[in-house]
Amino acid sequence: MLRRCKSLLAVLDPQLTLCVLLLLATGVLTMYSAGADFPGRFAMHLRNVLIALVIMWAVACVPPQTLMRYAAPIYAAGVLLLLAVFMMGEIKKGSRRWLYIGFDIQPSEMMKIAMPLMLAWFFHQYASLARWKTFAVAALLLLIPAALIMKQPDLGTALLVLAAGAYVIVLAGLSWKAMGALVAGAAASIPIAWPLLHDYQHQRVLTMLNPEADPLGKGFQIKQAGIAIGSGGLDGKGWLQGTQGHLGFVPERTTDFIFSVYAEEFGLLGIAVLLTLYFLLIARGLAITAGATTLFARLLGGAVTMIFFTYAFINIGMVSGVVPVVGVPLPFISYGGTALTTLGIGAGILMAIRRQRA
Repeated sequence: MLRRCKSLLAVLDPQLTLCVLLLLATGVLTMYSAGADFPGRFAMHLRNVLIALVIMWAVACVPPQTLMRYAAPIYAAGVLLLLAVFMMGEIKKGSRRWLYIGFDIQPSEMMKIAMPLMLAWFFHQYASLARWKTFAVAALLLLIPAALIMKQPDLGTALLVLAAGAYVIVLAGLSWKAMGALVAGAAASIPIAWPLLHDYQHQRVLTMLNPEADPLGKGFQIKQAGIAIGSGGLDGKGWLQGTQGHLGFVPERTTDFIFSVYAEEFGLLGIAVLLTLYFLLIARGLAITAGATTLFARLLGGAVTMIFFTYAFINIGMVSGVVPVVGVPLPFISYGGTALTTLGIGAGILMAIRRQRA
């Protein structure tokens, strides 16, 4: 029995697993405090954590060659599901993001993994084509699902899908000149893109720039989150002792704004520990990527690792008021089964890549 247990755990990368477990444990502690006023939420979070761990292990058992074989079908299925959402999806809170198939699914979440899988497969398969052709086709493959997700509308997920695909394109060898031209083009297109955004997206950008303009309305949550972070001081108020969260001043305290609860209770020292865990997670992911044996594995591993960074950077930035609120969860901490599953798949992919090298 002991030998069988060891063989089951052999697929896991010890360093990466430790980072994930510590982050999940931090999330469980924080959720217990943040979810005190949400009956059943803590129990559901524990269930989601266990599911994510099982999925991480299962994906770690899958050879990267198998992932590469199914990359195109997974991407095609994801795009078809996005089209189905566009035509017959359920509307919740003003957004058409869910598809009912006996239970609700959110196909846009699937694209966070399907997108880097597809592009890594594409660059691996067509490395012999002219560079401008491969990058042009890759950009088209990236923009189709991103546009469908933006149409829902879901700006946060669209940005994460764009980032996931962009990381693969950059790692595939996009020149600095091309990157500079794209950045300049994006900056120049802001006046054109601004009228195309929805009203609530306008409000989020304006609230980030000046939360004091509507402190009791649109700017209420971001302002209260800032108060919570600041009131934590050096070592925090102590676990379960936060006031901003427990008194309900931060409405989304178990999901997108859970960082404010953590910062209030554990302070600057706790934030330093959390950032260190994310740094170690990303460093291990990059180390695994550097040792990958195929172009597909290197591109996929690098993109997945940078997705972890993007999640953490955007969430902490929006809760701190330095980027607009776009609905991105804090990785391995926030409540949400779909996000935890996606992150678990990402960690499992990195472990599968490490296993192939070993």
